[in-house]
Amino acid sequence: MFDVQIKRIHEYKRQQLNALHIISLYRQLKNNPGMSITPRTFIFAGKAAPGYFMAKLIIKLITSVGRVVNRDPDVRDQLKVVFYPNYNVTNAQPVYPASDLSEQISTAGFEASGTGNMKFAMNGALTIGTLDGANVEIREEVGDENFFLFGLQAHEVAEIKAAGYNPREYYEKNEDLRAVIDLIGSGVFSSGDTEMFKPLIDNLLNHDRFMVLADYQAYVDCQKKVSEAYKDQDNWVRMSILNAARMGKFSSDRSIQEYCDEIWNIKPVPVELQEYAKTLSMMTDNSTRLT
Repeated sequence: MFDVQIKRIHEYKRQQLNALHIISLYRQLKNNPGMSITPRTFIFAGKAAPGYFMAKLIIKLITSVGRVVNRDPDVRDQLKVVFYPNYNVTNAQPVYPASDLSEQISTAGFEASGTGNMKFAMNGALTIGTLDGANVEIREEVGDENFFLFGLQAHEVAEIKAAGYNPREYYEKNEDLRAVIDLIGSGVFSSGDTEMFKPLIDNLLNHDRFMVLADYQAYVDCQKKVSEAYKDQDNWVRMSILNAARMGKFSSDRSIQEYCDEIWNIKPVPVELQEYAKTLSMMTDNSTRLT
């Protein structure tokens, strides 16, 4: 399975949540020799703002995890991690149609819309995501059964924060999550350097503005459903086809028509083809004279 998250690197988009899941799978495979999972290649891409320290540290975590995982013969046939460099429109073109799973896992209430999720879905990738941004409309169009939903909703995020969110409680109560974070802190992914990822760990345990730890277990559980679904390739392909076929609402034609009707209040202007042809001919003649 090509499991893909390509977008701007930002804490609210939660590439770090994806990374925690990869480490969890890696731990399971290392601790249980002979264990088999649905093989995945995790593909990341995106750029961080020049002064955004935490986003750059997330990139460093992903590439460091990839270096360890990709060199480990114990997991070689089941896990791969790739960070596609210099992400841009040209580099994205082969990635979207190659994707099986689209990671749209931002904290509910923070994504204004999102267009990457639409591009993935139009190319047949199934979505794992929260009810955030355009995910809400995508799920409505493709059907609940063709969307892997997890996580807190926007009002729940607000309620938990208002009640006094303590991320460390999630760390202390969840054995798997605690082991994953402790493994990062131990220096396994940083050549023994226990200080490298300390700012990221401290931020998660003491602040976690974007509810990574609160959504961790729901995300891991949903990923198990994804793995099970992928084993049934006939049904996965069916879901993929329906996913792409039901994305017509997100075409630019529909969007521009609604702008015309509901915002700009403009109507089509009839064009007389004979007059148009005459004007075009005059323009051609003038161009020839100038040449």
